[in-house]
Amino acid sequence: MKLPPLLAALCLAAAPLFAAAPPAVKLWPGTPPGDQGGLPPEGDTTKDTDNLVAGRRLIRLGHVSEPTVTFFPAPADRANGAGVLVCPGGGYHILAWDLEGTEVCEWLNSLGVHAALLKYRVPKRPERPNHAAALEDAQRAMGLLRRRAPELGLDAGRLGVLGFSAGGNLAAFLSNTPQRTYPRVDAADDLPCRPDFAVLVYPAYLTDQDQGDRVRPELPISTNTPPTFITITQDDPVRVETALGYAAGLQRGKVPFELHVHPRGGHGYGLRRTDNPATWWPERAGEWMKFSGWLEKK
Repeated sequence: MKLPPLLAALCLAAAPLFAAAPPAVKLWPGTPPGDQGGLPPEGDTTKDTDNLVAGRRLIRLGHVSEPTVTFFPAPADRANGAGVLVCPGGGYHILAWDLEGTEVCEWLNSLGVHAALLKYRVPKRPERPNHAAALEDAQRAMGLLRRRAPELGLDAGRLGVLGFSAGGNLAAFLSNTPQRTYPRVDAADDLPCRPDFAVLVYPAYLTDQDQGDRVRPELPISTNTPPTFITITQDDPVRVETALGYAAGLQRGKVPFELHVHPRGGHGYGLRRTDNPATWWPERAGEWMKFSGWLEKK
């Protein structure tokens, strides 16, 4: 039996799963919306002098002009049908590709969750809001996943988003922007792009400090905002108030949420375990997904 083209490209069921990276699929049939080209070649911008995380180097992927989604299927004997779109952080300048991307997909697979790693456009495009191009990529990716859900073994009603730092900001925009921000491309854009749940890990840029850390008006929280898990530390340089303010907005909007604030831990640790209790957030997030019903096999 011949597999449908997108399934054949997205779902390369190699064994072992992480012996080689699955193939990436372009989000757009041509030039992404609003792009003009002219970026240097995509690549790892990490220098020898850059900081390590938990004693290990990380990939800082820069100059992304061809956004893609890469599907990491959970093992067949563990898969429960849930899926999560993973959005690495990097200040809308680079993508922390392994720290907040491939390593996260591997963790999600261990929970029986299919993961889809989003490589969105960075750096931010001139004359556009920081999140604008990235949001188009995230909305397009969510539509493609829903369009191909049966072929990929996904439950189209249990598709979440997980983002770190700027990726957490992107996840919040995806959660609160139900209408496409780009012209329709194909049938994938006729399907909902709002995720069913969201996990925000040390999210950035969610509130306006000059307005008492009220949620930014571009993030119109409502009863349609999906249930959300948030984790951050008090000493995070992006300011704990951005998470507290967003949580307060969820409370006002009557949106179910869970918030964890650790006294220390800083920013940008991903899933890499240290003695710092903030790095135990994956256990809490996994429990939240489980008890919220997102991991129940249908």
